[in-house]
Amino acid sequence: MTPEEPPTPSAWARARSRTRSEDPIVGWASSIGVALLALLLRLWGLGKPHQFSFDETYYAKDAWSLLHHGYAQNYVEDANQRILDGTTTGLWRDGPEMAVHPDVGKWLIALGEKAFGMDPFGWRVSAAVVGALMVLVMCRLARRLTGSTLLGCVAGLLLCLDGIHFVLSRLALLDIFVAFFLLCGVHCLVADRDWHRARLARLLPEPVTTDRGWGPVRGVLFRPWMLLGGVCWGLAIGTKWEALYALAAFGALSWLWSAGARRSFGVRWPVLRAAVVDGIPSFVQLVLVALVVYVASWTGWLVNAHEYEEHLSATQYTHYAGGEDWPTASEPDAEGLGEVTQSLRSLWHYHRDLYMFHTHFLNDSTHDYASKPSGWLLLNRPVGVAADTGIQPGTRGCDAPAGSTCLRQVLLLGTPTIWWGGCLALLFALVMWIGARDWRWGVAVVGTAATWLPWLQYDDRPIFSFYVVITLPFVVLALTMTMGTLIGAEGRARRTAGVVVSGAFLVLTVLNFAWFWPIWTNQLLTHQEWVNRIWFTRWI
Repeated sequence: MTPEEPPTPSAWARARSRTRSEDPIVGWASSIGVALLALLLRLWGLGKPHQFSFDETYYAKDAWSLLHHGYAQNYVEDANQRILDGTTTGLWRDGPEMAVHPDVGKWLIALGEKAFGMDPFGWRVSAAVVGALMVLVMCRLARRLTGSTLLGCVAGLLLCLDGIHFVLSRLALLDIFVAFFLLCGVHCLVADRDWHRARLARLLPEPVTTDRGWGPVRGVLFRPWMLLGGVCWGLAIGTKWEALYALAAFGALSWLWSAGARRSFGVRWPVLRAAVVDGIPSFVQLVLVALVVYVASWTGWLVNAHEYEEHLSATQYTHYAGGEDWPTASEPDAEGLGEVTQSLRSLWHYHRDLYMFHTHFLNDSTHDYASKPSGWLLLNRPVGVAADTGIQPGTRGCDAPAGSTCLRQVLLLGTPTIWWGGCLALLFALVMWIGARDWRWGVAVVGTAATWLPWLQYDDRPIFSFYVVITLPFVVLALTMTMGTLIGAEGRARRTAGVVVSGAFLVLTVLNFAWFWPIWTNQLLTHQEWVNRIWFTRWI
């Protein structure tokens, strides 16, 4: 005889106990510990190389201008060298810079410059802090999805040890900021799913029946996690527009989660009914709040709209495809509410120009490190953000043999074990989401699709593999949940094998991280040591 299996808990019982199994002290202490490890790794040698690396030349200076002028101003031609020499005055001209991305990420860079000065450490430190905070959020999201503090820490550690995340956390680029706010937005929607189900369980007594009508409505109109998610998504889009696709995808997924909750509590036609009683309030708290936050993030631009109307109302982007000069440029200055409306209209025309820049004017451009997004998950083409080559033996610490040289490099390359293993894990996630109908795997699948697939429509313009950092958290989730499945397999032999495989993968990831550390942190290498880390010619 075999012992009878315990009865499956009802939807009512599962909803009420979903988030109560964790010891909060252990859960938070371990998550913060992993985040602190990430912060220490990212702060080490943060001020090197002492130069503007890759697109830091735009964002660091724009951030300083935002801090001191309220908007991004033009700068003199030799501004970079003068800043590196310690000069921070007399560098900006009258008139705005044609900044092609929103301002949220640049304002965060400005906070670091305010605290530590206009130097490489100052303009990179905000990215390091946000990168570590992203690891913390990753721990908490994985913990919420899996119910395991251990797996939550594993997810945070994997994110911490990825090369793309690591290097972007040490550069004044915008991508780490949009990835952070996007992950926060996803976490808020997952937390809202738990909150919504728990709220329905409190409002509906057992047993579950099939004649519940619409189910509770007034008691779930205000959804605090959804509102906070709207703020996070607004900040994400206010850093880079690419977060729009993920907002649309997860907004739709949240609606389906709400419908599933109502179905489990006996509501008939739940998809249609949830579209009304959950979808409309959620749209207000998620999408409209995100819109308000996004527009508010342009406050500095709006206050100085007259500068843009004067200098940028008739650019080549404005006139593309029959576009005309901004009408606000020739209108008399309004006052009061009329001035606000006029500035918003100017901002709308500016957005049209930015859209034309991103979708048309880059099509004929080329770049040595551009790559096709179809190969990003396989690390098809990393991006070199800094290099100091040709260092001769006996100089600057180089101990290369005669006839060879040394070099330093910072390469935006992901950790191979994470990305290659993650591709397999994503396939497994798709099977589990569709086959096992486990909603948790859908977070990884939908997140990957919404943050990676849209780039395929732009593969005729120069785009770069490190944009995939917004996909990384979902790759990590797929890996983590796959490891959890292996560890939790039935039978002692299968469980032991799962522990061995998962443990070996973690060890290999740590070794991978250590191996590529020198080309992520600008370390001095002989040419042969560098070649040993460049596994494919396409990585050069």
